[in-house]
Amino acid sequence: MKITPGKLNKFLILKLPSAWLCGVRVKEINEESCTVKVRHRWINQNPFNSMYFAVQAMAAELSTGAMVIGQIQDSGKKISMLVAQNKAHFTKKATGKLEFTCKDGHLISEAIQETIKTGEGQTFWMKSIGLNEDGVEVSTFEFEWTVRLKTKKQEIPL
Repeated sequence: MKITPGKLNKFLILKLPSAWLCGVRVKEINEESCTVKVRHRWINQNPFNSMYFAVQAMAAELSTGAMVIGQIQDSGKKISMLVAQNKAHFTKKATGKLEFTCKDGHLISEAIQETIKTGEGQTFWMKSIGLNEDGVEVSTFEFEWTVRLKTKKQEIPL
């Protein structure tokens, strides 16, 4: 099944409702890049009349994680994914429409292939850059993703 912005945005409603309520939406996705948009509104503001940092983090993380989800699905294997660490840098007050773009999709495939081959967990860093409507950078996020082949012992039926 090919991942599309529409499918991911429906996924948000069911699995990440706080992101959906805050207005986080996938705009574009392919194997190499993903763009997520969010608009500064009352629901996602901080006391300083700009977007709360956690909303920016949700959008940035989705721009990286959506590609990881897609490539895991393409592998046909049961692979777990998890953020191990993240870093953030804020450069400008976040107001108006923001877009977070990650262009690090090329890093995912190698890690997935290595975890399938060895059964060992793999890690890799992905960067998402947030720009306002004027094209000015407001924040940069980096996420260290871990992927690991699931074993029968790890699979817990719900």
